[in-house]
Amino acid sequence: MTGESFTAVDVIRTKRDGSRLSDEQIRWVVDAYTRGVVADEQMAALAMAILLRGMDAAETACWTGAMIDSGERLSLRSSRPLVDKHSTGGVGDKITLPLAPLVAACGAAVPQLSGRGLGHTGGTLDKLEAIPGWRAELSTDEISRQLEDVGAVVCATTPTLAPADRKLYALRDVTATVDSVPLIASSIMSKKIAEGVNRLVLDVKTGSGAFMKTREQARELAKTLVEIGAAHGVDTRAVLTAMDTPLGSAVGNAVEVAEAVEVLRGGGPADVVELTVALAREMLALAGLSDADPARVLASGEAYETWCRMIHAQGGDPEAALPEPAHVHVVEAAEEGTMTRLDAYGVGVVAWRLGAGRTRKDDPVQSAAGVRCLVKPGERVEPGRPLFELHTDTPEAVAAVLPTLRAAYDIGGEDTGNGAAPAATEANGGRIVLERVGSDVVG
Repeated sequence: MTGESFTAVDVIRTKRDGSRLSDEQIRWVVDAYTRGVVADEQMAALAMAILLRGMDAAETACWTGAMIDSGERLSLRSSRPLVDKHSTGGVGDKITLPLAPLVAACGAAVPQLSGRGLGHTGGTLDKLEAIPGWRAELSTDEISRQLEDVGAVVCATTPTLAPADRKLYALRDVTATVDSVPLIASSIMSKKIAEGVNRLVLDVKTGSGAFMKTREQARELAKTLVEIGAAHGVDTRAVLTAMDTPLGSAVGNAVEVAEAVEVLRGGGPADVVELTVALAREMLALAGLSDADPARVLASGEAYETWCRMIHAQGGDPEAALPEPAHVHVVEAAEEGTMTRLDAYGVGVVAWRLGAGRTRKDDPVQSAAGVRCLVKPGERVEPGRPLFELHTDTPEAVAAVLPTLRAAYDIGGEDTGNGAAPAATEANGGRIVLERVGSDVVG
């Protein structure tokens, strides 16, 4: 370790003992880990110390900056105001698909560098790859050109963005250190800030199907994300949204694309439309385009036209038929009553095990796999009414997921709603958007 400014053991000991890491220690340890000077087991020990001891706002902002500096920063170009959005992940969360073209149709430029799914939450790229011909990998020049020509691009992140985060994320996944708000927030923000946008809206999910199960946890994460954005000169707002039941009716890949297209054509489930428009308003406000009316633009079909241009620009055919599953299994109601609960996590696990998701990052996914929820909480059913469609190319997977699905919903004698979802703010008037956190709205 000759020539190094610190030793990994000293940095670990500092945080283990509850002291604050200096900026110099943080910059050194992140850089040294990226270079291979700090070993995985040492960074794992530090990550555990951070999980147990925490980091203050200044430490977290510095840690984020160090991860950004481990790679390149994109310099995206557009004559339109750039604004981005990130979701912390949920079940049936296809919002990026209608949102990016909608905001672009309202006059902004939306660079959505996205990822693939892991576990019960789906990945945006997995969904879009169900479209014949569509490609995720674009160069920086291609991204900038598409932003100028179309106004929206959804593509894979480049490997040179925040490589320290990529390395640390994989380590946290296998060392039980994922559940640290400073590490979660710095992971999200390092990639977003490295993209080069200076306006960002964050959709922080809370509920059974979200990473943050309680509203308090989600609020803490949201505030940390906003603080990091402010420290790095990014105008950042966060919106807390409900994820106790799946968003919309479709959970999977091709089925979610089909539902997103319904929304872009002026239809689709009310909750998906509500959240798409709410997030569009937040993004347009940051972009200085508050006069735009995303609800009108969505209903007019203009956003669908932008979607078609966006898909076509990346080699896809927006009019092509989406993949169909080899097998569809229908689950019917066994009793009369009202669906009182539909657990997002349980439905997400079912879609994952049917082939829509992956256990490891390199696992393939089935484009046609997923779940269609034909009944949502509050709806009455009679015996024999279809409740779910299970889509898969591997019929043998169905029997194994049926117990998980049955445990994910309740049918009772009274209409009690979905029970777990918190009440929405009065200003929202619905039940999806729960709270806003930002530089001008905190708490």
